[in-house]
Amino acid sequence: MTAAKKRSPISVEEYLAGEEISSIKHEYRGGYVYAMAGARSLHNEIATNITVAVGGRLRGKRCRPYNSDMKVRVPPPPYERFFYPDASGTYRPIEPDAAYLKEPVVLFEVLSKGTRRIDEGEKHDGYLTIPSLRIYALVEQESALVTVFRRRQGNEFEREVHDGLSAIIGMPEIDIDLPLAEIYERIEFTSEPDDDE
Repeated sequence: MTAAKKRSPISVEEYLAGEEISSIKHEYRGGYVYAMAGARSLHNEIATNITVAVGGRLRGKRCRPYNSDMKVRVPPPPYERFFYPDASGTYRPIEPDAAYLKEPVVLFEVLSKGTRRIDEGEKHDGYLTIPSLRIYALVEQESALVTVFRRRQGNEFEREVHDGLSAIIGMPEIDIDLPLAEIYERIEFTSEPDDDE
């Protein structure tokens, strides 16, 4: 029997350099790198709808939207992390060659069976520590339902549930309203369980 090979942590600089030449995306958690599985079409359709709807509404406004290719840095404590949200937005101008956002204002994650645990757990907990963040939205795939965590007074976040295609998420933090009908445009819901990612 052979011993399992022990992985050694890598630096943030090594991770970022590796991402520049990698053909697949990786997330970084405290020195360790995790390959991301490819998303299925339903996940991609919803994520694209979000990017298009938010991006269109932000035209001519100060907040800039980004798709799932832009990483977000979650600073310590307990350790530095980099995640790829499905959509994001920031007020802070960034350099054209920037590899990640430091100060996101809004983050979206499309939930799936394979990602729910981390999106509702480690990402949720990490994202809510980012001082600039005002809204973290978790978007369901099986029904028209979005759970929003919105920063209120101080560092407290309040949970809101927006349910049904007629619901509209007010986002005065970035000066838009986001209808669920646009998030779920052309999406046909089934009763089958999601096995995405």
